[in-house]
Amino acid sequence: MKNYIKYLILLTYFLTSQFGYAQVDVVYKDLVWSDEFSTNGAVNTSNWFHQTQLPGGGSWFNGEVQHYTNQQTNSFVDSGNLYIVAKKENYTNQGVTKQYTSARLNSKFAFKYGRIDVRAKLPIESGTWPAIWMLGKNVNEPGGYFAANYGTTNWPACGEIDIMEHGITRSEPKNYIQSALHTPSSFGNTKDIGGIVADSNIDSNYHIYSMNWSPNQISFLLDNVLYYTYNPTVKDASTWPFDKEQYILLNIAMGGIAGTIDANFTQSSMVIDYVRVYQNTTPDTQAPSNFTASVGAVTGNSVELLLNATDDSGTVSYKVNYGSETISSYSTSGTPKSLVIYGLSPNTDYTFSVAATDASSNVALNNPIVLSAKTTEDTTIKCSGTSTEASQNSFSTGYNYSFETIETDVKFTFELLDTEKVGVVAYLWKQSPFEESEMSNVSGTIFTKTITGQTLGTTINYAVKFAFANGLAVTKYFSYVVGSNCPLSVNSFFKQKQYLYPNPVNNILNLQLVDDNNKITLKNILGQILVDDEVKSYHTIDMSAFKSGVYFLQVNNSQGIQNFKISKK
Repeated sequence: MKNYIKYLILLTYFLTSQFGYAQVDVVYKDLVWSDEFSTNGAVNTSNWFHQTQLPGGGSWFNGEVQHYTNQQTNSFVDSGNLYIVAKKENYTNQGVTKQYTSARLNSKFAFKYGRIDVRAKLPIESGTWPAIWMLGKNVNEPGGYFAANYGTTNWPACGEIDIMEHGITRSEPKNYIQSALHTPSSFGNTKDIGGIVADSNIDSNYHIYSMNWSPNQISFLLDNVLYYTYNPTVKDASTWPFDKEQYILLNIAMGGIAGTIDANFTQSSMVIDYVRVYQNTTPDTQAPSNFTASVGAVTGNSVELLLNATDDSGTVSYKVNYGSETISSYSTSGTPKSLVIYGLSPNTDYTFSVAATDASSNVALNNPIVLSAKTTEDTTIKCSGTSTEASQNSFSTGYNYSFETIETDVKFTFELLDTEKVGVVAYLWKQSPFEESEMSNVSGTIFTKTITGQTLGTTINYAVKFAFANGLAVTKYFSYVVGSNCPLSVNSFFKQKQYLYPNPVNNILNLQLVDDNNKITLKNILGQILVDDEVKSYHTIDMSAFKSGVYFLQVNNSQGIQNFKISKK
């Protein structure tokens, strides 16, 4: 039987890896811990601990009304499944009587980085709150398995990863499940949330709930389909406490924020077929190779870095240091990465030190590559406009923005134009040192925030994070000179130069255009159309296959129609 189970695990891995694993940044291949629930009766105490101690005050968090017990009626194994059972029954423990019982299991296994797959069916009755989740091993929660020896950190500084929750999103469609991250930067009214609707009933059908956790990001999948990724631009103790071991929790809570319990409720179960954890156990000693870095497009407030490297792990991480700032990013092995550094000062020399590493911290032999670039002269300050540029994720339509100095205060106003987004909230991001503050809603999807006590003539750099149901998107960082007094119509654009370089061109022609949407047409000397496209403000044309000679590029945008003569070497 054990060999048969191992065969099924390997087969499942092979089938899922062809699709689901290809969507994540790091593929974890080696099964390091699992429970297949193959022995009927009590839960395996080598793997699981029953957490039953009530928190101070005699009630569980979030207004829940259950007792967690170690009774076999609340948790047991039968026919290859773990049953966690929530029941309506009077139960007295620790001097407190409650009307509902359930079970809350802590894994005795903790780990850092890897993938979890849990195949389960869920209870859906009103008032039930099944959850598959994780907490930092260092959480100081009384009664937890690791708390006595490792509990040094308060929640949410320990970090919490909610792989699957159901029952607290009653406004969502049937079969909607949710994932969330709780950190010092996002708790209480949590904003780092994703969700998806399963394609079949979650109570009567098994589904696989997965979480893939790397040093770069945390991704959530349902039935091997990616639906949410958490990847904060700045990873520090506030946004990323996920650099330490975490353990697994399985439970059903009752009531509280899950809503009113059905008056006819008697009992319901979360039925779990297996819990599996994958990591990469074979030591990775191969460093990234073929590491290259060069300067791409340069504007008055940004420099593009073009990065590439290969690594056997499938993913390469890049760290860029300039001045006192550090920016981290990553890309698939062998895939060119365009990393744009925003918020720079015009007409200024910058030095960038770029390093490439893999998930095992192996460093490229030619680390670091040092690059120099000078931002262009930018005498025009944009106080307002419309853009689709993003520093994290993306916008479909874009956003309006405006900046206004009032004495020594600066007022920011942003409007999200993506009409398909619901539940929108906005947060103002200060670039350095990083700081996040909630913006006030004016109406619809218009938000404002005023910062006080600014020094006239100084340059400040800010972006806005729009959070909404199932995701978020962050604008580019804008540079604004405090005291600038220019037109504030959010629909106005300001005259800027448009750049094409290098010219003459050998292979790649870079376009730096004024608008976020531009119509371009490239013709040869005979008038034949070679390229006819709508492009963003930064675009490249590969001319390596074109013959040497003269070409003509027409750009149509808010500046009107401009024609450029291009020489191909």
